Amino acid sequence: MRTEWPPLIVTVAITGGLQGKEASPYLPETPEEQAQQTYECYKEGASIVHIHARDAANGYADTTSNPETFRRVMGLIRDKSPEIIVNITTGASFGMPMETRLKLLDADPEMATLNTGPNPVRFSFKKRTPPLTGRDQDLVYEGLDLNTPSAWSETELFAKTMMEKNVKPEIEMYHEGHYWIVDNLVRQNLLAKPYFIQFVLGSQGGAQGGPKTMMSLLDNAPQPALINVAGVGGYQLPLNTMAIVLGLHARTGIEDNIYYRRGELAKSNAQLVQRVVRIAKELNREIATPAQARQMLGMSTIPKKW
Repeated sequence: MRTEWPPLIVTVAITGGLQGKEASPYLPETPEEQAQQTYECYKEGASIVHIHARDAANGYADTTSNPETFRRVMGLIRDKSPEIIVNITTGASFGMPMETRLKLLDADPEMATLNTGPNPVRFSFKKRTPPLTGRDQDLVYEGLDLNTPSAWSETELFAKTMMEKNVKPEIEMYHEGHYWIVDNLVRQNLLAKPYFIQFVLGSQGGAQGGPKTMMSLLDNAPQPALINVAGVGGYQLPLNTMAIVLGLHARTGIEDNIYYRRGELAKSNAQLVQRVVRIAKELNREIATPAQARQMLGMSTIPKKW
């Protein structure tokens, strides 16, 4: 605590690839809604926005893997938020084959997720009632999240492609076993330093979201690395706070958690960003600007445009 912590990089995951307005009316679905909520988060102190593009053909109920749709969302975001780092998913939606997910990198993002392995999941999807369209019945999905027959070869291909396209990987880890994959990529020089590693805690099939779990993951991180912490559901706020105290970085947003507090929906992504920033300032932690975040992450100082 006597050393100076680095500025806090705040990531906001605004929409996600699962739930939509049937879960919360405040979740942004359309490109315009995503751009506006990103702008509000940008003003509150977010340096990175994580996005999923949604399919207009089915009323934005589900996500799409169309690179052009992603480029449209990214372009609208850049028009309103000229410096924010735009990070796209390569998971897109459940059951999507590797070849389809890899094509998402044709959208030419600045940053993209590099998932390190599958998790067993079972989700219930609510039907969308008028005026919403696109899903006319409740659905249950059961299977493997990030359905990867070979996590070794596929993560190598993703990392190599990202390096060729000058895309910064956000390495998503769901439990300690995924370090086998990360270490393999490091040994093969498929990741540029500093590594940007995100612990996703509290999700189905992954590690629980307790403090001991996070500390164990932290002990084994390769160096040099910037560690981002994402807590799912009720884990979001305590893990955000732990990340601030430990000198790590924090991800918040409605993708991971639709509630502000128990029983009260978050009114916007900006409301969640505002709380993280407020807590950080109370703990005397500086908030990173997008320019500082780019420098810390070893990224180009010139934001991409689409």
